[in-house]
Amino acid sequence: MKRLWQKFLLYAKLPEMRLFWLSLPFVVFLLAINAFYLPDIWLLISLAIFLALIAVLIVNNLRLARSNLEIKIERNELEGVISNLRDGVIAYDPNFRILIFNPAAEQIFNIRNKEVIGQDFSPARGQESRFKLLTQVIFPSLAPLVIRRSEAGVYPQVIDISFSDPKMELRVFTDKISDPTDKLLGFVKVVRDRSREVALLRSKTEFITVAAHQLRTPLTGLHWGLETLIKQPSGDEQKEILNNALDASSKLLRIVNDLLDAAKIEEGRFGYKFENVNIVTFIEDVIKEVGDFAKQHNIKVYLKRPDENSLAASIDPQKLGMVLWNLLDNAIRYNVKNGEVVVGVERLKDKPYFQISVKDTGVGIPPDHINRLFTKFFRSENVVKFVPDGSGLGLYIAKNIVRRHGGEIWAESQINRGTTFLFTIPTDSRLIPSKEIVYEEE
Repeated sequence: MKRLWQKFLLYAKLPEMRLFWLSLPFVVFLLAINAFYLPDIWLLISLAIFLALIAVLIVNNLRLARSNLEIKIERNELEGVISNLRDGVIAYDPNFRILIFNPAAEQIFNIRNKEVIGQDFSPARGQESRFKLLTQVIFPSLAPLVIRRSEAGVYPQVIDISFSDPKMELRVFTDKISDPTDKLLGFVKVVRDRSREVALLRSKTEFITVAAHQLRTPLTGLHWGLETLIKQPSGDEQKEILNNALDASSKLLRIVNDLLDAAKIEEGRFGYKFENVNIVTFIEDVIKEVGDFAKQHNIKVYLKRPDENSLAASIDPQKLGMVLWNLLDNAIRYNVKNGEVVVGVERLKDKPYFQISVKDTGVGIPPDHINRLFTKFFRSENVVKFVPDGSGLGLYIAKNIVRRHGGEIWAESQINRGTTFLFTIPTDSRLIPSKEIVYEEE
């Protein structure tokens, strides 16, 4: 009983109970008048009605007070969580009036909370040096370099913004704030400062680039020397040793070249030259190039021709050739004896893309490894047992080349049933990114 009384006193002190306390003297005054002028029976009826109304008023006010108290508690908890986040949080209404600007945002933008809360932001605020960075984050079209990580028009939006003055790398997540009726109330941005992370990645890439360059020169000389020696007359045993050494140097040189390619991609300087190409002819040429390699492994490679004889697209033949060659190379290496590889190409219905597929009858990939296939240096355990050699960079490079073309790449597989790699290429050149973009591991 004591606890209930304490709870009532707590709610009674809330602002929502003010109406009840203000109306109480008026009710008492009315009852006093009724006591003088009404018969006893009507006095009792009036008293009962007044008591019922008072009870309803008290209950409703207590419910309102309790609801508002819970909302305030939740709001305080939310504010506490937002305040302690390491990522910057900015919320604003449809008129771009700043509503939330947490301490992490203060550090990122070097702006005090009180300088922006309640203020309307427009592109013109970017003229003020103090608010230039913040304005470019709110209006990304003003930023010097923006890389989209999500589809346009789909929320949440994810973009990377690079700044040179000051040197900063930000990843910005933007989502809508709507009420239960789907009415737009505003937007919230979560801003992550990736400057240190990107700097470390660049340092690692620079180290790999320097090391690979230093290795490639002597390796190229060694490879050339071994090729020359093999052409000279020699005994069978010596020839076998030289062939093994040449094979080892070829594998090592391939790994070094993969490292250099991955480094160039991460630095955004892989270099692309787009031109209009007949995709069917392009695929036929790559299949011819892998013909001898396929025969060595007793694997048959087929092209499943599309209904259309000519499928034109804007591509970099050399770079996309690397993708198709890599997929065919894997499909041949990790296939079963006397297996086959089928390459298909088709125009997707209702989408401005061609889809190219490479299907094998090989060892397959475990389901829990599929999502890691396109990350650097990853090789599935069953594949390593089958073929120990490999850098684990081929699919990572392929993913970046396909995305640079404006497409996507993925795999479908069943253990001991084979694997199908698929990638898309846009039919509309406007879907190709305008700049070379670094697609990091996700």
